[in-house]
Amino acid sequence: MKPIFNISLAQWSLHRAHFGGYLKPIDFPRVASEQFGFKAVEYVNVFFPDQEPTDEFVSDLRSRCDGLGVESLLIMCDGEGNIGDPDDAGRTKAVENHYKWIDAAIALGCHSIRVNAQSAGSPEEQRKLAADGLRRLTEHAAKQNINVIVENHGGISSNGEWLASVMLEVDHPRCGTLPDFGNFILNWATREEYDRYKGMTELMPFAKAVSAKSHDFDADGNETHTDYRKMLGIVLDAGYRGWIGVEYEGNTIGEFEGIIRTKDLLERIRDEHEESA
Repeated sequence: MKPIFNISLAQWSLHRAHFGGYLKPIDFPRVASEQFGFKAVEYVNVFFPDQEPTDEFVSDLRSRCDGLGVESLLIMCDGEGNIGDPDDAGRTKAVENHYKWIDAAIALGCHSIRVNAQSAGSPEEQRKLAADGLRRLTEHAAKQNINVIVENHGGISSNGEWLASVMLEVDHPRCGTLPDFGNFILNWATREEYDRYKGMTELMPFAKAVSAKSHDFDADGNETHTDYRKMLGIVLDAGYRGWIGVEYEGNTIGEFEGIIRTKDLLERIRDEHEESA
């Protein structure tokens, strides 16, 4: 029987291993498969050599994934400019900077690239600017049958109502969201947070991927910051049946253990849903 959802591994879960030089980016799919049993992965562009998707690296990565039977789902793109830049030239440059990642994602067999919706001005101004940049990038991506998705990634993008309004403004089937369980911090300085359950409910109608953020666990294996049962209820109630990516970001246990605990928790709750169906 096909599972109610499948579980993938986000590369950011191993960011300390990557930044520390203990894990080479080319080996990420092998570690995901052989160490943890994942059959699908999500990349982060900062871990590509020199943060560039060279043909040689992408081809090698695709070959290794094919050999392992690992599916590439998406590339999370950072550092390529503000999609909602108030300056039209800056916005255009940010849009065009993402073209190479679309090409890389297609070569890898991904369904999406994940971008950010940074802008400036009033919420209404930012909505219009972000929607303009996203629409332009999405129209380029749509010609090649790939999606552009936006994550709640801090600041105004972590306001679920605002990001949902951006999706409605873009109004394109190839533009969607990547709701993240834990990225609902509106202000990094004050740590003001948007209600994560409300935010997920608002973003799920547009979701083309989901990120299961985790930090800490109690003695029973439950995540202490997010009620995973409640969160997965929201995801499934929205009709989502795609991949859910493990994204461990904690500091109290090692990355390998954090990945295993997150995967175990998702599998346990998935089993509960399937048994009650």
